[in-house]
Amino acid sequence: MALTDIFARRYRDTPLWECFSENERRLLVQVSRIVSEQLFHEIEHGVWDHLNRTLSMELGVTNLSAPSATDLARLSAEQRIHVQIYRAAAKCQHFMCAPYDGSVPPDRFIKERLSFVEIAFRMKADKVKAENAGLDQAIQEAGLTASLVVPGPRRQVPSLAAARRQQSERQIRAANQRLNQEFESACRELNARFRQAEANLHYHNGFIQLASDSMTEEQIEQPFWNLLRSSEWQSVDRELKEAIDLRDTGRPDPALYAAKALESTIKIISESRGWTRGNERGAVNYLDNLRARNNGEFIAEWEHDILRQFFTAVRNPSAHGAGSAQALSLSEAQTDWAIGFCMIWIRNLIRRTK
Repeated sequence: MALTDIFARRYRDTPLWECFSENERRLLVQVSRIVSEQLFHEIEHGVWDHLNRTLSMELGVTNLSAPSATDLARLSAEQRIHVQIYRAAAKCQHFMCAPYDGSVPPDRFIKERLSFVEIAFRMKADKVKAENAGLDQAIQEAGLTASLVVPGPRRQVPSLAAARRQQSERQIRAANQRLNQEFESACRELNARFRQAEANLHYHNGFIQLASDSMTEEQIEQPFWNLLRSSEWQSVDRELKEAIDLRDTGRPDPALYAAKALESTIKIISESRGWTRGNERGAVNYLDNLRARNNGEFIAEWEHDILRQFFTAVRNPSAHGAGSAQALSLSEAQTDWAIGFCMIWIRNLIRRTK
């Protein structure tokens, strides 16, 4: 089984909870119900078993949990049958809603359960992405099936077949739209529950990370992460999340990873527009491609100069050995500025491609 990036490991050395109160108990029950009632409405084949196996592997246990004999005794006969049939789902639910007994620190207890939520949302996001990617093919296949047998007078067959294809396409598009809307709704509720519990967390594009204030989150950060959902920006999304995780957990070089995300954005735009020549040696050469007059001056000269200065002063000293010179060391405020600078420019450049 491949290694899985989980919230509990990324924030292992960053204390977030000192105690387990009613507020935290309520949050875990609420986010657990979002997973079981909104992400996976039915007991889909393999879903709960996959969640159980994935997280239990990362936590180093055989299973997440299992209902005890006492728990089973409290259930009705019908509920016990349900537990037996859906054993994997029961393990997950029992793990998420287990009472806190003080055997592990509250910080660890909560983070491990939020890791379950993160994996579940990531799993659903991958399914939605796959459905979206295969939408046109599904419509085409359904259209062919709808045209195979069309009863009726021969002269009316073409029009009847066209009507059936159109109806089939409408149904598939409507189902796909519902899938996306339901997932977006679940993401919004998850983040709303985090805010309600004052957890200072935010979910986006498969990861739970520390959040800013609610206005910044809603008006700046969420629209930004939405831009990176397309597969072409996956490297940008991954590098920027790494930068934020490094900053939030006090590890080295968060500004470097933010700069890498900005550089990836510039390279992707240059390559997708056919401006890359193949002899570029660094970020500045790709910037020149965006600035070139024969490429339509995607960025202005003054914008080119600002970005070039950032790479010269921030990225290059961090990416290369300092030698006999003093290594670049950014303060906490400077690190926040560097990450914010990259996020602003990434958003601005991507929007220009629309």
